[in-house]
Amino acid sequence: MPATKASTPPRISFEFFPPQSLEASFRLWDTVRILAPLAPQFVSVTYGAGGTTRDLTHDAVGTIGRHYGLNVAAHLTCVNASREETLQIARRYADAGVREIVALRGDPPKGAGGFTPHPQGFRDSTELVAALAETGDFTIRVGAYPDPHPEAPNRTADVEWLKRKIDAGAHSAITQFFFEAETFFRFRDACAAAGIDAPIIPGILPIENWAGVQKFAARCGASIPGWLVDAFETATRDGREDLLATAVCTELCSDLIEGGVEDLHFYTLNKPGLTRDVVHALGILPEVALEKVA
Repeated sequence: MPATKASTPPRISFEFFPPQSLEASFRLWDTVRILAPLAPQFVSVTYGAGGTTRDLTHDAVGTIGRHYGLNVAAHLTCVNASREETLQIARRYADAGVREIVALRGDPPKGAGGFTPHPQGFRDSTELVAALAETGDFTIRVGAYPDPHPEAPNRTADVEWLKRKIDAGAHSAITQFFFEAETFFRFRDACAAAGIDAPIIPGILPIENWAGVQKFAARCGASIPGWLVDAFETATRDGREDLLATAVCTELCSDLIEGGVEDLHFYTLNKPGLTRDVVHALGILPEVALEKVA
């Protein structure tokens, strides 16, 4: 594992999700307002399970781009839509000036036993990537799994799937979250050995809610190390969860940077406080503040 000490802070990006209520809308815009001055390379806006937030995602993407001048990557999935319907959504994004897409298979609707392709739809994310690449309109990012995907038959399957997506035209990958830097480094090395030379950006999940993160990790296959469980049990008894969460996330990011990582993607869950504190600890300050000092 090659390791180089970074002399400059990493490039950062953030993930938001579209609001489905008035209260959630205020939370999203507060999150964007607080994090936008940190000058992210891009921000992404998610799709709900089963494509349930398709129009909300489109509206949020447009508003963030227009009002904050951020480079917005829109999530696009294969769920519950024909090929033509999916590509029509992509054309709407292109017409609105969106130049980045995070192309995903997508989660099935709640209650469904698993992913079932639409009869006239894309069978998987590889087909979606190939169709988007053919348009020439977008920088295409895809998902990657340092811990095995819940549906993966073995540990090599996730590397093989990522290789297919890169070969189909994806430009980079964003990983699912993980809790130890070595998890990412092992995956990165396996990808390099498989001939994948596209950038792989580690996805970082600041632990805003320990109980919620444990449920989230169980659903997506992210492994939680025993030391982290013990640490949060102690911190919860002592009322120090926030301090521990900041320290754990900052240390993870620092370890990744020491290992040569130059980009970090934060899953904000539309809660900006912890993400902002970690980014500040990494030496990234709001551009507005820097301009005032200058």
